[in-house]
Amino acid sequence: MNVQQLITSAPETAWIKSSYSTGSGGECVEVAATPARVHVRDSKDTTRAPLAVDPTTWTEFVAFAAL
Repeated sequence: MNVQQLITSAPETAWIKSSYSTGSGGECVEVAATPARVHVRDSKDTTRAPLAVDPTTWTEFVAFAAL
């Protein structure tokens, strides 16, 4: 896996911060969706490479997390 490729894979996407993210620290994430991938990154350190998964996997994860 090429880390630089992951960093540049979503340069023009709109990142949406989790409603659970606050300015007081904690686990904060941002998500950016494209037709081919859903990108997830740490909102406190946006210089790190985001995680990229296919939309079906993301949908399954969100459904599981909502249980």
